[in-house]
Amino acid sequence: MTEVKDADLLETKCSSEDIFDGTLLHVKRDRVRLPNGAESVREWIKHPGASAVIPMLPDGRIILVRQYRYPVQCVTLEIPAGKLDAPDEDPLVCAKRELSEETGYTAAHISKLTTIATTVGFSNEKIHIYAATGLTPGQQHTDEDEFINVVLVPLNEAVAMVEDGRIIDAKSAVAILMLARQQKA
Repeated sequence: MTEVKDADLLETKCSSEDIFDGTLLHVKRDRVRLPNGAESVREWIKHPGASAVIPMLPDGRIILVRQYRYPVQCVTLEIPAGKLDAPDEDPLVCAKRELSEETGYTAAHISKLTTIATTVGFSNEKIHIYAATGLTPGQQHTDEDEFINVVLVPLNEAVAMVEDGRIIDAKSAVAILMLARQQKA
């Protein structure tokens, strides 16, 4: 088998046009030169990025939020998260803000778990995922168009919910499984 180097896979942008410029999403259409010299089109979504946080109480329960997600037409169970206010916003600042807004809690300790690319086939969105402990309850203060219920779930039950499909949100699944693995170590 012939070894393929990453450089042999790169595509080069020839041109770019804006297709749609919305509040959250910006759709682009780029013409690219492929590694074999041919040209093709790549349509993709430009996103500012986001942060998410999995808050854990001393008793081993995690704080999740239930909300209706219009694109998938169902109520989901997720970790608190939100988009960066600007592409250069510190993701940690965003994580702290979203934790407070969506749950009312603040955290004494927040540590980075990972950064994930959510849908590499059509978006550049990256979500920075944090774990939070040393939680202090406070008043939830969601945006006026957000309707969110706070739910406390034992971490081991949340793992089971990921495994049996009750939690379908990718960022939440990654965070829950990573935190559970950390807790076992």
